[in-house]
Amino acid sequence: MHDDSSALAGKLQPWLARLRKAQPLVHCITNYVTVNDVANLLLACGASPVMADAEEEAAEMAAIAGALLINLGTLNPRTVRSMHLAAASANKHGIPIVLDPVGVGATSFRSSTAQALLQEHNFALIRGNISEIKALVLTGQSAGTTRGVDAQESDLADAVQGRINLARELARRTNSMVVISGAQDVAAAANGPALLCSNGCPAMQAVTGSGCMLSALLAAYAAVSYTAKDNKEDNLRHAALAGLAAMGICGERANTLTEEQQGGNASFRTHLIDSMYRLDSLEDAAKVEVVSE
Repeated sequence: MHDDSSALAGKLQPWLARLRKAQPLVHCITNYVTVNDVANLLLACGASPVMADAEEEAAEMAAIAGALLINLGTLNPRTVRSMHLAAASANKHGIPIVLDPVGVGATSFRSSTAQALLQEHNFALIRGNISEIKALVLTGQSAGTTRGVDAQESDLADAVQGRINLARELARRTNSMVVISGAQDVAAAANGPALLCSNGCPAMQAVTGSGCMLSALLAAYAAVSYTAKDNKEDNLRHAALAGLAAMGICGERANTLTEEQQGGNASFRTHLIDSMYRLDSLEDAAKVEVVSE
């Protein structure tokens, strides 16, 4: 059952305002391919980024942050140790953690790292494409089940309800909010309604790091959801949807500007960050709906 989308869209705008006002510190242990774009996207949305992946300071930095992002894009043993130190510290201090399991399922090292993190720490939110989330759910499968960091074509054909069910299964196992990003984003917890967001455009897939930027944005929104009053799960659910809508809306606007200027993917990336910097409203442009249980 799909409920009224206009009422849901009205719940998103306050989270945009709260993020701009709070300017939370987001501690990112992320991949070096996209680290600059992640930092600039966080600055554009109103957050304050810090990229601290040294073992000597990871735990201390996480303790003073508003949220922690762990991105598996460019793994090595040193940063894996830092991820565990930072995650343990964030859990100890009640700070939300977002996990971006980039390419999980592609190699045994990547998969075992993701599973160890999930077993040893509590994550507020897990964000991945359909193939990555499926790989996390199908534990013990052989390596080579994802096509690098991109979703497989066969997985992209999964129906929306199938994605919701998959998200709920991982949410039940991890006690996390799970976001499956794609042409239509799905956000679901173990219980309660699932949320859908249809904002965005195909050009976002032509930019390396659009997913990394989205995960960082969700971490910023998670930070403000954890300091808000009322129900923490509902806060995170609606704040995450606000982040999904914000990224999708900015992608649409960036695509329009890029086409008007006959630009390419480099221009699109710049327009995407600029659009996030200038974003002042979600309610009118958000294409969201709630699917009742």
